[in-house]
Amino acid sequence: MTDATVVERKVLNRTKILSHGTIQCRSLALSRPFYEDFLGLEVVQHTENGVLLRKGGYCVIVCIERGERAKGISRLNHWGLDMDSKEDVDRAFALAHELKDKYELQRISRITTHHGTYSFYFLDRDSNWWEFQYVGDGQFDGTGRYDRAFSRGDFKAE
Repeated sequence: MTDATVVERKVLNRTKILSHGTIQCRSLALSRPFYEDFLGLEVVQHTENGVLLRKGGYCVIVCIERGERAKGISRLNHWGLDMDSKEDVDRAFALAHELKDKYELQRISRITTHHGTYSFYFLDRDSNWWEFQYVGDGQFDGTGRYDRAFSRGDFKAE
């Protein structure tokens, strides 16, 4: 067997597209301005207790209002939003601090350059983690960071 051995896989389910993920909030009325105004997302209320959030594509975040039963997500399970430049990340960071009370942000990390990005994380009023990041260009033409990772194939430990 050589390093070039390809493992053939039998796909069991023919999925079409990654369509959605889910978060919870305590109040749609209080959280919606944060999603639209601070995060810059498109928002539409699709059910009595839910909204769809999206930016730049078909995949959505379904946000369900749960009142005090709402449970957040860990920082490791955050939602990331790409920005056009490091300066845009810096501006968003300053705005996060300036508007922390208005949007009830619980925590704001420092800006870091870990895992190949220039970014910071923040925790919203509903205990959901978000990340504003700059990773370069190419997200819409097939040359973006994640496209390049898929083109390279699986990581191989030395």
